[in-house]
Amino acid sequence: MADFLDHINDRRASWVAEQPVFFVATAAEGARINLSPKGMDSFRVLSPNRVAYLDYGGSGNETNAHLLADGRITIMFCAFDRTALIYRIYGTGRPVLPQDPDWDALAAHFTIEPGVRQIFDIAVTSTQESCGWGVPRMEFEAERQTLRKAHAQDDAAERLKKYQQRDRSIDGLPVRPPSVLPYG
Repeated sequence: MADFLDHINDRRASWVAEQPVFFVATAAEGARINLSPKGMDSFRVLSPNRVAYLDYGGSGNETNAHLLADGRITIMFCAFDRTALIYRIYGTGRPVLPQDPDWDALAAHFTIEPGVRQIFDIAVTSTQESCGWGVPRMEFEAERQTLRKAHAQDDAAERLKKYQQRDRSIDGLPVRPPSVLPYG
């Protein structure tokens, strides 16, 4: 049976900080549902009702577009290595770009490295715990370094700049592309 709260309690905030992977889902009218895995120590619980995560340039900018169009976001964590648990965070979010006034305050919670294009700032409206008994047990081996290596290449800053200048999602929704490269 699922348990709902209107915030992230201290016990779950500590548990979330230990998780190596999470999943982000967004949707907008007339567009595909976007579901993306995330990792790389990019998630932070800022308060019981606020979380944020770093977004690296990669494949598309759907979360940005969906949040601008609709605002709703769901984040899901799964326990893969011990007692079964699924933990969802529901809320509304917004992209914060390097040129935004609140970038520095949010960026202070993270290690900003090449390839970071925005931070998603999320107001938590509710959380849900469920059993997760159908989720397999797996062991975490290591983070992949491929994305970091790609962003560290000599031409990476120019490639990221071109990529970030795109102003539409894969479904044609507008995005807020950064006008400057973060730390690049």
